[in-house]
Amino acid sequence: MTALEDGFVKEGIQKGFVNFVASSLVLCGGMSAIATLPFVSNDPVQAQSDEDTNIRVYKLASPAVVSIQSQQGSGSGSIVEAKGLVLTNWHVVRGATTVNVILSDKRQFRGVVIASSRNPDLAMIRLEGVTENLPTIQIANSGGIQVGQRAFAIGNPFGRFAGTLTTGIISRIDLERKLLQTDAALNPGNSGGPLLNSRGELVGVNTAIFTTNSTNSGIGLAIEVDTVKKFIAAVNQGTITNTPTPNIPRASVLTLDGKAITATLSRSDNTLPDGSYYKAYQFQGQAGQSVVIEMRGTGIDPYLVLFDPNGRKVAEDDDGAGGKNAKIVITLPTTGKYTLYANSYEVGEAGSFTLSGSISNNFTAESTSDRGILLQKNGVLGTQSRVFARDGSLFDTFSFNGQAGQVVQIELVSSDFHPYLVLFAPNSKVLSENNGLPSRSQATMTLELPFTGTYRTIVNAYDRSGKGSYKLTIKRVK
Repeated sequence: MTALEDGFVKEGIQKGFVNFVASSLVLCGGMSAIATLPFVSNDPVQAQSDEDTNIRVYKLASPAVVSIQSQQGSGSGSIVEAKGLVLTNWHVVRGATTVNVILSDKRQFRGVVIASSRNPDLAMIRLEGVTENLPTIQIANSGGIQVGQRAFAIGNPFGRFAGTLTTGIISRIDLERKLLQTDAALNPGNSGGPLLNSRGELVGVNTAIFTTNSTNSGIGLAIEVDTVKKFIAAVNQGTITNTPTPNIPRASVLTLDGKAITATLSRSDNTLPDGSYYKAYQFQGQAGQSVVIEMRGTGIDPYLVLFDPNGRKVAEDDDGAGGKNAKIVITLPTTGKYTLYANSYEVGEAGSFTLSGSISNNFTAESTSDRGILLQKNGVLGTQSRVFARDGSLFDTFSFNGQAGQVVQIELVSSDFHPYLVLFAPNSKVLSENNGLPSRSQATMTLELPFTGTYRTIVNAYDRSGKGSYKLTIKRVK
């Protein structure tokens, strides 16, 4: 279970976790707020001029800045083509094929992620159902960017304050890493949004802040416009897509018997489009099997990507096994040969790792003729179940693939213990939970799924003494 799974509240007791900022570079989508002190001018003419510029830039650019709801949470983006192409960060849409995009006028569109790259941290979304030209943000010439020029950021901080403007200057240009440094305030949710010049043109895509010892330093980072232009050109040429094509020249066999394989990522391995090394593995899976795959690294930050027999990406994970280790837990959607990429999060990382796969055996699938059933399991909380570290209660985990807009009903029934049911969204955040009251033998929830992706259901006992048989049913309501 990930730390996030251990973070819901039961009867006022926090089964919680604490996030510690251990690295010096933090993506905008997962950082604390930055407090900046505005420069106060004593010159009323200058102050009026600055105010006029702020208003003009906001009026020019804000109609083309969007809010994005994805599996990873919330972020921002810029409409760069009137028919509905949106530029954002890769880490905003990581793992998603579709997202929800909200325009400044509150209209909502389904967005298809057509291209993404970890290096640079950029992605492109195509909006579906666009019938008229949308407002766009113009892209600046890279040669005109200078240290000291004014900078403006517009985005959706904390996923709650869409259309927020902050101002500052270009503090530094990092030529080696192709990044712009700014003191314009960036907060969670600003990721993927535009950094603008005084003409309202995009000079960068906001992506991260720099922190030390858990203290925000007020240094924001944006991917500079020259890199952005090259990415857009590659997207238009079709050389960058959303997922690497699983055309595997060399694939080893992964047995789902729990035994670990030891291997090494090195320069002799194949590379993904972002330049990171990977090894490929394949295994034969059956529809309805609950599979757990874990990758632990030495000297690398493990990253796992799983493709179904049709080459469609069905799961990926970065830190699901704790620390920097990766873990995929999924109920296989179909029968056939699956392909797994054992990869590293950072480009160019080389080092050893262990990889293991296993099948959960503490349940049996129940046959059903109801086509609305997404998942139906008869299971037992017992010796093969896992244990919550916070309260010692037993739990099992099941996954199912859901579509944005689907309404599903999840029901957990047991005559042996008081059931507790939790649903995690594809971004690993708690979406809903039910404590089985007042019946004490049945926990039920009905809700509309916000994202397309793999959802995780936790079958839990309300107290640490709870164990025994249960039946879990997940079905489409509409």
